[in-house]
Amino acid sequence: MMTKPNFFFTGTGHNSARALILLAALLCLSISFSCRQTGGEATSPNARRYDLQGKVVAVDKAEKRVSISHEEIKEYMDAMTMPFAVRKNDYWALDVLKPGDKVTAVLVVDGGLTWIENIVITEESAGNTDAGAQPGAGEREAQPGDTLPNFSLINQDGKKIRLAEYRGRALLLTFIYTRCPLPDYCPLMSENFKALEKELKKDEALYARTHLLSISFDTAYDTPKVLKSYGGAYTENYTSEKFTHWEFATGTPEEIRDIAAFFGLRYYNESGQIVHGLRTAIITPEGKVYKVYRGNEWKPEEALRDIQAVMNK
Repeated sequence: MMTKPNFFFTGTGHNSARALILLAALLCLSISFSCRQTGGEATSPNARRYDLQGKVVAVDKAEKRVSISHEEIKEYMDAMTMPFAVRKNDYWALDVLKPGDKVTAVLVVDGGLTWIENIVITEESAGNTDAGAQPGAGEREAQPGDTLPNFSLINQDGKKIRLAEYRGRALLLTFIYTRCPLPDYCPLMSENFKALEKELKKDEALYARTHLLSISFDTAYDTPKVLKSYGGAYTENYTSEKFTHWEFATGTPEEIRDIAAFFGLRYYNESGQIVHGLRTAIITPEGKVYKVYRGNEWKPEEALRDIQAVMNK
């Protein structure tokens, strides 16, 4: 068994050790009643914790995430494969974990944030072989100034669309899938787009010169009908939504593979479940990549400023 390195005090007998432990506890209590921090960031009193057990699928050091094919998390999530954020206290795991390792951990759900902590390797993989990225794992991701290819997709109305149709407008696109259970992944991207949609409406001229597009890589489940219902719920117009400004789209596995690869988006299919990274991009009216947000830390107000900068160039 491997676990996070521990640090021990040495002294003369049990009384010395107990005294040191008591002193540490008192110091911690003087800082916080809860004495509960992760990576230097205190959790809220409402944070929930769940025991997690599973097998490592992939390790993303750049985004500080570990994808785990986990068993059922009682009272929270069915068995599936998902990426989990790792915080500072557990960064050691990013250098140690390999695909195939069996682990236990604690999943923390704190408002709109989730991460794992207290990671323990219960069984090392035999060969430490890469679990293998499914289509969409590009070696190179789009850079500012790159021309966006004229990818073809199917929107929520079942209509074939091509990305060249949005020339003349600033296009903000992101990747999601409707069944994503982690609040700081796809649901956060959709909430951010919802906030942007509302802000853009306040400026009629800017609204007319922009477009939002959410692309699902769950090609089997996220049919146009599913996307239409999902999108209508986020715009809060439900069945009356016309999707003239914010569209939802998917495509064939090959079409999604190609557009994901262009943006360097990695996603995996493990036992019927999707584990994925995040990409959100701003495309200029000329069809050039302006900016790519690689994770979930971007804010709607940041994207709004970037869109305004694009349109004022």
